[in-house]
Amino acid sequence: MRRKVGTDPLWLPGVTAVVRRGDELLMVRRSDNGHWTPITGIVDPEEEPAVAAAREALEEAGVVIRVDRLASASVLPEVVYDNGDRAAYLDLTFACSWVSGEPYPADDESTDARWWPIDALPPLSAHMRARVEAGLADEREARFHR
Repeated sequence: MRRKVGTDPLWLPGVTAVVRRGDELLMVRRSDNGHWTPITGIVDPEEEPAVAAAREALEEAGVVIRVDRLASASVLPEVVYDNGDRAAYLDLTFACSWVSGEPYPADDESTDARWWPIDALPPLSAHMRARVEAGLADEREARFHR
């Protein structure tokens, strides 16, 4: 695709899986920037977003999850990668529950994966904090950012 569009921005659907186990939250340390985040990823063509969230949890951290609800929908600011490629993401954040498996960095996208106490999470960007808060909220309806 990049051969056709060059570094022009791509509009991509992404997912964030806020995975809870009791009073703990699953976090991975990204290999590209060292930041701790919940599970994130891009939805494959023709893949349902909730299926993508569960797939990403297994691929990135080796855990099986249940996707409980859509927690929020938001557009993230454009990202410019080191090679000049640009992308903008529609993020669908899901509240998820742990089913089985102990986390580990299951692919090269992360260097660590572990449970963090919800009341002692590592520093998060404002966008990531909003996704975590939506995923942990005791709400039925999704949050739509305006």
